[in-house]
Amino acid sequence: MRIAFVCVQNAGRSQMSTAFAEQERSERSLDGVEIVSGGTDPADEVHPEVVETMQQLGIDLSDRTPQAVSTEELEACDIVLTMGCSTLSLDADTDVRDWALPDPDGESPERVREIRDQIRERVCELFDEISQQPTRSVSNTTRVASNSRPE
Repeated sequence: MRIAFVCVQNAGRSQMSTAFAEQERSERSLDGVEIVSGGTDPADEVHPEVVETMQQLGIDLSDRTPQAVSTEELEACDIVLTMGCSTLSLDADTDVRDWALPDPDGESPERVREIRDQIRERVCELFDEISQQPTRSVSNTTRVASNSRPE
């Protein structure tokens, strides 16, 4: 099973989703779930308010860097989750779901916590669904999309 979390900048919602997915994968011992995270136009850094809000839960995103993701990488996924800011046209074998989440960039700490908690709940529900499916033999790694945009 290969899942991807995609946002335009890969600097907020998709980063939080990825961190919660890594946690769920570990807690549920779902070694066959590979996680991809990327953006269509990555920012230079994860939004500071997102780093701070995740740190409140003991999750450190300060060392993460937004990455680009290609259509080919996403089409190799079983499920692609967009955050409400990406419109993707992928092949029919890829299950694309839009979570339509508000952007935390520049929001108050309270609003970022609300968005974070919505993401945590959705990731938990996704992993409830995944845990009901037979897992495929995939390495227990998080693969962050390589940054393929020109410098």
